Amino acid sequence: MGSKYSHLTLEERRKIERWRQAKVSPCRMAKILGRHRSTIFRELKRNHFQDEQLPDIVGYFAVAAHQECATRRSRKRKLIKHSDLRHLVTDRIKDGWTPEQIAERMRYEGASNRVCQETIYRYIYSKEGLAQELWWYLPTHRKSRKPRRARKRLPPKFHRDVSILFRPDAVAHRQEFGHWEGDLMLFKQHFGSGNVTSLVERVTRFTLLLKNDNRRSHLVLGKVIDAIRHLPIRSRKSITFDRGTEFVAWPHLQAEIGTQTWFCDPSAPWQKGTVENTNRRARRWLPRKLNMSRGTDLELKGICDRLNATPRKCLGWKTPAEVFREKMLAQ
Repeated sequence: MGSKYSHLTLEERRKIERWRQAKVSPCRMAKILGRHRSTIFRELKRNHFQDEQLPDIVGYFAVAAHQECATRRSRKRKLIKHSDLRHLVTDRIKDGWTPEQIAERMRYEGASNRVCQETIYRYIYSKEGLAQELWWYLPTHRKSRKPRRARKRLPPKFHRDVSILFRPDAVAHRQEFGHWEGDLMLFKQHFGSGNVTSLVERVTRFTLLLKNDNRRSHLVLGKVIDAIRHLPIRSRKSITFDRGTEFVAWPHLQAEIGTQTWFCDPSAPWQKGTVENTNRRARRWLPRKLNMSRGTDLELKGICDRLNATPRKCLGWKTPAEVFREKMLAQ
């Protein structure tokens, strides 16, 4: 991770101007301001004022330097630099599109020259955007942007009551059949957003692999619901997930098929070690460099059959399919 950097403020530039007139060395200025000496040398060189119409006024002036810096930064902004991209964005804003819709549509279309929604918001509330009154086309019609710290904090997506801390001991010690673990297997980003949901029953190690076209929660959990809804309720009592955004629609799981959900603590994937171990096994056929958009449900079923037909030491050398069948027939 790179070091944090902040631009010189107008107050700091005023001090540099005064010290420059007092013949203070740049190294001394840097030490007092807590900046690197290269920052001061670069500031004095890049923002040196000289105008042919005012030949007698030459040197470093704080206000002029601050304005010159702001001008350079605005020239580097993508929507200032690329007029065709700017016209496309402003036209869509005026058509009622939100910055998020514009940015995600560009990403969906695979545009080579595109911007994120934060860049669009910054342009809307910049001097150029305010001159066009682009804020008026936003859903909230807010003329000035609300500071991030003043925005209303969203409620937590995972309620405390579904924490793994409240999961019954019988589940934790594998004393009951019908409790599953779930996870998402991801692949290289340049292949797209295709992924695989892995579900493992904790007692039998019986595995299901489900293909998803993206990571949207309703799609991911919708596939889970369709896969297990026809099982008896005693064989799908609960599923333990991590706190990934793909599982935020967890209330639908219990509401639609009556399956309880539990969630690991943040950054604690080892709390669902069964599915993590199964993922490592499945990676032999589903490496990260695989283009999952070309994979089929039939191929995933073949991998499931291999995993479920492999004898396991923890099952007394029975296969997951055999133990799962025994548990189902015993109910």
